[in-house]
Formats: sequence, structure tokens, C-alpha cells
Amino acid sequence: MSQADNSQGHPESIDTPQVLLEHHLKALRLPTILREYDKVAQQSAAEDIDYPRFLLRITELELLDRERRATERRIRQAKFPVLKSLDSFDFLAIPSLNKAMVLELARSEFIVRRENALLLGNSGTGKTHIALALGLAACQKGYRVRFTTAAAMVHELIEARDEKRLLRYQKQMATYELLIVDELGFVPLSKTGAELLFEVFSQRYERGSTMVTSNLPFQEWTEILGSERLTGALLDRLTHHVHILEMNGDSFRLKQSRKKRPTPAAS
Repeated sequence: MSQADNSQGHPESIDTPQVLLEHHLKALRLPTILREYDKVAQQSAAEDIDYPRFLLRITELELLDRERRATERRIRQAKFPVLKSLDSFDFLAIPSLNKAMVLELARSEFIVRRENALLLGNSGTGKTHIALALGLAACQKGYRVRFTTAAAMVHELIEARDEKRLLRYQKQMATYELLIVDELGFVPLSKTGAELLFEVFSQRYERGSTMVTSNLPFQEWTEILGSERLTGALLDRLTHHVHILEMNGDSFRLKQSRKKRPTPAAS
């Protein structure tokens, strides 16, 4: 039987290698190679690239795409309310802010050393923006991050306690290499809430990095936590290995509001 007859009698034999290859690539979970191998193969043939270099090209594409997907997954899991970067922050508007320290923190090496960061200053000075930007940078460098407000975390802790899953929730919080707790001081905490929040911070002491933003100086934290003993113990843990960013100045939001107001002439 001629080759032509054989191909006519068994048409599936023509596509079998390609079908099997795509099946194997799906089984191995290599979606980028599955999507790109034919195009890269044609390019490599046109450029007279040998097999090892072809494999190098196609596997590099897979690794880059896998890294991109992993970063996107970490960003989703961090639960940022919005995405912010340092590029969009106006450092000139807050002269008290140590820009060099912010850029150093953006390298995320403090996370490796399990150090903490505290962002302190009056409302509207960009503490949340900086915290979000540093959290995003950490995600991009491969670290597991979780962002929450102090009020939201306390609510989740009390809910977990009431539903008999507090231990599981605490263990989950301990898995994050960087925990960002925003707006500590905006809402006074109940005795139970303060104690549960302290327990989370205490469990992370020298095991993971914690970042806290607050509109209150340390001496006023007792007003939030309701106990001098608890406040002292918390500050003792948070400030042992810490980077403190002071962000006092005019409120960004107030400035923007003033700019948007029509002048008397315009009115």
C-alpha cells in the first residue's frame, strides 16, 4: 500500500503527533507552551535555531507566564481595596516622610528579616497609599501578603471565635509573610477585639512582618486598645524590629477638595 493510500485510510495518523503533544502539554499543565509552541517552532526553523535553543525559548516563555500568573494570584489573595504604586505618590507634599526609607522598604528585604513597619501621621497624608504600594511591591517579589483594616480584622476575629474557627483563622493569618493592618486608631476597639488583635500580632512576633498605619501617636494607643498593659505589650512586640515612617502634614484629600472648590469669581 502506498503512503497516499495509507494516509487516506487512516486520516487520523496525520494529526496524531500534534494531538498527543497537546494532550501531554495539558496534562503537564503547560498552557503557555501549548499556546505558543507552533509559532515558536516556525520562528526557530526560519532562524535555523537548533532544538536545545528552541526548548530554551519555549520554556522561558512558560516560566515568565507562570511567574506573571503567580503574581496576579498573590495580588488577588492580598485583598487590596485598590492598587497603588510609589510612582503615583507625591513625596514633595509630605516633607516629613523619609523617602529613602520608603524606597528601601519597597525592596522587601525587611520581610526576609521579619521586621515590622509603622506608618504614623495625621489623616489624609497618604499612609494607606504607601502601605498599599509596599504591599504590591512585596507581592511582585514573591511574598504572600494580606491587607486589612484594624476594624475589619477585629470583626473577622470575633466572627471566627463565635463560629468556633478562631484557631484556623489565626493560623491563616500567620501564613502571610507580610500582614498590613490599616487605620489602627480610627475606631476604638472593644476589650475582646483588642485582645484578639493583640494575639494576632503576638503570634507573628519574629515569625512574620507586620505593617500598621495609625493616625495616633504611641502615647494615645491606649485610647484604642483600652488597656495600658495591653498597649505596652503590643508596642513592645511591634517596635522591637521596626521601621517607623512619620507622615505628618496637610491632608491630600483636603488639598484636593480645596482645588475643586469654585472661586468666588467662578461662582
